[in-house]
Amino acid sequence: MSQPAIFFQEVNEKQGVFHRRAIILQAFAGLGMLALGGRLAKLQLMDTAKYETLSASNQYNFKLIPPPRGLVIDRNGVVLASNRPNFRLLVMHDKDLDTNATLKVLSQFVPMDDARQTKLLTELKNTPRRVPVMVAEDMTWDQFSAINIREPELAGVSADMSEVRVYPHGGAFAHVIGYVARVNAQDIQPTGPNADAILLHPGFRIGRQGVEKAFDIDLRGKPGAKKVEVDARGHEVRQDPLGDIQPTPGKTIQLTLDADIQLRAMEVFGEESGAAVMMDCRSGDILCMFSGPSFDANRFVRGLTGVEYRGLAEYERKPLFNKALTATYPPGSTFKTMVALAALENGVDPKKTYHCGGSWTFGRVWKCDAVHGTQDMHSAISTSCDVFFYQTALALGPDKIAAMARKFGLGQIFDIGIPGQKAGLVPDTAYKRRAFKRDPVWHPGETPSMGIGQGYTHLNPLQLCVMVSRIANGRKALHPRLIRSIGGVEQPRGNAFEDLTVDPDHLAYVRAAMAEVTTTGTAARVGDLGLGEIKMAGKTGTAQSYTYGGGGRGAHGARGEWRLRDHAWFVAFAPYDAPRYACAVLVEHGGFGASAAAPRARELMRLALLKDPEVRARIEQPPPPNESGAPATSSPGVAVNAGKPT
Repeated sequence: MSQPAIFFQEVNEKQGVFHRRAIILQAFAGLGMLALGGRLAKLQLMDTAKYETLSASNQYNFKLIPPPRGLVIDRNGVVLASNRPNFRLLVMHDKDLDTNATLKVLSQFVPMDDARQTKLLTELKNTPRRVPVMVAEDMTWDQFSAINIREPELAGVSADMSEVRVYPHGGAFAHVIGYVARVNAQDIQPTGPNADAILLHPGFRIGRQGVEKAFDIDLRGKPGAKKVEVDARGHEVRQDPLGDIQPTPGKTIQLTLDADIQLRAMEVFGEESGAAVMMDCRSGDILCMFSGPSFDANRFVRGLTGVEYRGLAEYERKPLFNKALTATYPPGSTFKTMVALAALENGVDPKKTYHCGGSWTFGRVWKCDAVHGTQDMHSAISTSCDVFFYQTALALGPDKIAAMARKFGLGQIFDIGIPGQKAGLVPDTAYKRRAFKRDPVWHPGETPSMGIGQGYTHLNPLQLCVMVSRIANGRKALHPRLIRSIGGVEQPRGNAFEDLTVDPDHLAYVRAAMAEVTTTGTAARVGDLGLGEIKMAGKTGTAQSYTYGGGGRGAHGARGEWRLRDHAWFVAFAPYDAPRYACAVLVEHGGFGASAAAPRARELMRLALLKDPEVRARIEQPPPPNESGAPATSSPGVAVNAGKPT
């Protein structure tokens, strides 16, 4: 009877163990379910936004869009640099892409020889994955549409429309505005603005010279992005225009230049080599800064071939060289204005005379261009008598002349916003000590050359324009201004500087002598503007590029080989009685200033005056009546019937 009791007791024990184990397992399972539920709740409720973003990033990509580059305009709003549509062909570098076969297919639609294909293969190989490489640009509509409709069949290939920089006036503004070009490896920096990913975009261009380089960051703007849906391999499936981020255009840069005057400068120079700079001598605004011969900046945007670049670089008239800023030349007789002012400021009597017999002996024979006879300071400026200024400079010494020249901006670099200026040289005794260690003493025989703007003296056309602008203004030490506004924010004016510490009577004396240069002096034949009572004052200059005698190879004036001829200068301001505009014109190896530079300066000055409403009103006013009460005949060169000068 006891056996069953023992049996049920064992069963009960086993069932108890089982139940305990089951409860423990259920507890573990419950904890696991609770943890899983909590995790799911966190993922579904708390981290929803995070994983939606990650999911979308797998589904969508953003392709960078270069921003429209900012415009460059002149003082009147004329566009000097803008953007135009550009149909281009891109190939995306991808490990699954057979680039060789793809380029072979594309060569059926766009011109692409074997050399071009080889170059593109190398470029694709060196480009990071998913970064497009430009195969062709400026495609025709037929080429663009033929590739566009086949795009689904061509993996990694896309044809789109972008913008490319364009310079409507070609070479007229090339040295001032510069140009843009493709980004190279040296442009990309680890930090700063040039670390931006947009630099890797095939349609992006970076400023290389002039305004384009100096204000590249302002002109760039901010890139946008195009939202596209991609598959698991990252290939584009469709676009999502609603998700696009629009780019922000670059800022507009307004220059002080006048497009009409700049274009006229290019016309009057033709194939001649030289530069022309014109300033408003009341405000300091630069109206013209031309260097010729020039080059078409549009060709640099797409990239020159090696042959094209060598042709420009090796041409003896140096079209790539900015002669208005970077080149320096002896100023010749234009520098006599500084010698005259230095003499007046240091107590020299302007009535003091020297006799010119065509030459002067001091250690050696110093020649003059003519036999001028007895000359005082006024007539010596008008006739440009070298003998007078040889002796005047010798009496003054180099330091007094140099101090006066620096007051008028010579030998100085101005902050006009663009790089490339060279200061040139206004020599003095301190310069001689610095530069000539073996012979640091300034010898008296070195001073006469300085008196006529030769010897060590070297200046650029911008500085000479500043010089004559300050002479014309008479009160302010004007500084040139090229950048009028950036993004609508006006820049400091050129007349917001110190006063000119020179006796006004001395300045008036030199201005009067310069007025005689264009009436009875060296520029009399070309000095008449043909604008009635409006008169121009100026100073001619002929600067040696080689020594004539003593074994030198040069020939005075415009004779002989071009590169050995003299440089021709003319500086001027007008109207003489109420100065508004000043200019400096250099014709490199042009011969005499009166025959090569003065006629070109005259044309530029005429245009500037005719565009000025107040000056034009003076020109067009009816002539005073004669004794009979009828209107007098018009002044020479002025047409009364149409109210416009001929």
